[in-house]
Amino acid sequence: MLTINTFCQQLQTYLEPDQIQQVRRAYYFAEQAHDGQQRKSGEAYVLHPLSVAGILADMGIDHQSLQAAMLHDVIEDTEITKTALANQFGCTVANLVDGVSKLTHLEFKSHAESQAHNFQKMAIAMARDIRVILVKLADRLHNMRTIGVMRAESRCRIARETTDIYAPIASRLGMHKISVELEDLAFRAYYPMRHRYIKRAVETARGKHKALIEQVQQALVNCLAQENLFGTVTGREKHLASIYNKMKIQNKSFREIMDVFAFRITTDKVDTCYRILGAVHHLNLYRPVPGRFKDYIAIPKSNSYQSLHTTLYRVGSGVQTPIEIQIRTREMDAIANHGIAEHWLYKDDDSGRSAGTHSRARQWLQGLLEMQKQSGNALEFINHVKHDLFPDEEYVFTPKGEVLALPKGSTAVDFAYAVHTQIGNSCIACKINRRLAPLSQKLESGNTVEIITTTTAKPNMSWLSFIATAKASASIRHYLKNQVNRDSVNLGRRLLNQELGSINTSLEQIDPNQLQQYLERISIANLDDLLADIGLGKRMAYVCAHSLTKANNDTGQATNAPIAIHGTEGLLVKYSKCCNPLPGDSVVGHINSGHGIVVHRNLCKNLKELARQTDKTVSLTWAETTEGNFNVHLKVEVTANRGIIANLAASVAENDANIDQINVNEQDASLSVVNLGLNVHNRIHLARVMKSLRRLHGVIRLTRQ
Repeated sequence: MLTINTFCQQLQTYLEPDQIQQVRRAYYFAEQAHDGQQRKSGEAYVLHPLSVAGILADMGIDHQSLQAAMLHDVIEDTEITKTALANQFGCTVANLVDGVSKLTHLEFKSHAESQAHNFQKMAIAMARDIRVILVKLADRLHNMRTIGVMRAESRCRIARETTDIYAPIASRLGMHKISVELEDLAFRAYYPMRHRYIKRAVETARGKHKALIEQVQQALVNCLAQENLFGTVTGREKHLASIYNKMKIQNKSFREIMDVFAFRITTDKVDTCYRILGAVHHLNLYRPVPGRFKDYIAIPKSNSYQSLHTTLYRVGSGVQTPIEIQIRTREMDAIANHGIAEHWLYKDDDSGRSAGTHSRARQWLQGLLEMQKQSGNALEFINHVKHDLFPDEEYVFTPKGEVLALPKGSTAVDFAYAVHTQIGNSCIACKINRRLAPLSQKLESGNTVEIITTTTAKPNMSWLSFIATAKASASIRHYLKNQVNRDSVNLGRRLLNQELGSINTSLEQIDPNQLQQYLERISIANLDDLLADIGLGKRMAYVCAHSLTKANNDTGQATNAPIAIHGTEGLLVKYSKCCNPLPGDSVVGHINSGHGIVVHRNLCKNLKELARQTDKTVSLTWAETTEGNFNVHLKVEVTANRGIIANLAASVAENDANIDQINVNEQDASLSVVNLGLNVHNRIHLARVMKSLRRLHGVIRLTRQ
């Protein structure tokens, strides 16, 4: 069992005596603070923080992180405050402990909400000091190692949280060893029986393949010796969670997964890595599998992982057993296993071997912070983070040749937001490999992407249906949320002024003191919030206007001129799909609570029901400057002549309209009904299109729906 004395002896390999003494003092402080507390296993509680510090010491983490590890539960589980810790151990250590501590003084509706708020708090602390997450990962790892004493329900919940958040974070920071162990421990906690079966099957398969594995390994060793290349060949163990996930997700049998032999070759220099790659590709009995070579040395993964990957198969063998080989330097191997922890292990090294890992980790954490600011609440934030933690990456280039790693399935919109939020917000088009392409086109590794922007552009809600990155999703939702607020304030101002106009006044003429008293009476913070509620239909403009002026209107109806619709109102004025109103039609508005105004034609069949709600009906008219494209549907009865559909499309195009959709229903052998969805500017434009269509040979009847 680990003791403070054996632990301090371990620290002598890389810490100064005064730093070791500070760590020892933190241990004794924690021991006193947790006096009388026990873990569920019955052990003294202080053994847990000591074990957490031991995990960090194995990675060579600095003394302040070790102090924080010793003290990480003090604020959460004892009466000691952050201020007291700062007085004893300094602000840095106190901030680290506070960053790891859960929010115990707040009550939440559910565990999911509690988890989200705690993670949000930790993410903010991580962005300030990345060591917070190292302490948290070590804490989670020791908890998972000792999870067997927990109730089954708690084990499953903690295991799921580990799989969803903490193991992916460890992987994202390049800490492969911790990530793998967390995944396996979570798998064992969640599916204990499946874990036992797969473990037993792996041991059996390893015994059966032992001779063949040794034969391949010896062939690789001989190859390096013949080419006079330095390298150490080792077998790679598949961890149980990975085997289970591949069986489930890829629908593979256990034999298919275990019949892949994996080896790692570590060497001294990058140049030697490529020489070894050439040597193994020219082995007499083995040939490379086309399309299975990946160069992560030239283009590292987003977590700074670097290695050459290739797959071989044996020539002339009846059994086609793939042989997967990874080739990397010792430094790359260390970073692949420990990730960001290498920054502290080599912090005095001038080679900069871990600088890239640390830089990428900080960049990711800054992205988390930006995502947190744009998320509406903690639950939305944690969902974005979960989405962001599972990238199967594509590597694309900027026009200047810089490489960006994006999740598989990403589009030009994801690329734009990855470059900068403002680039994404002002994006209107893109070029992929110097050719114009749709914004929704999926990117592939090697693509060069150029984003075309304009200052008048703004994010489109439809982008949410095809984007792949959490940052793009959070940024678009944040922008649209603010746009809805702006639109609702503008619409609310127009509605309120319309009602005030009916009693011969306006918002500007209302006494400020009277306005403030009214806002206080209805518990609204400011005028903009009141206008937003009116624009969203949460408050009636008629009621607000008459409350502000103390006036009475016997009819309860507005008597001033209708509101003019310009077509550029934004998200709070929508056009009904049941009747598709056009500029020039007689229209009326219906206030839909929470969504603004829905515009209907006076002849709309649904208007009779809506008209009964007189307090939600708004008089509308079209402004002379109305602009934009509006949807309309036509029903065209035609004779079933060859080429009639092409003639219809050509006629629409000639009149500067656009076909949005087209459906053909055959009535009989000689008659068909064509339903056309068009985009037109106004009623006059539609009349011109319809006149042109009626002239076509074969058109029998044409009606607007």
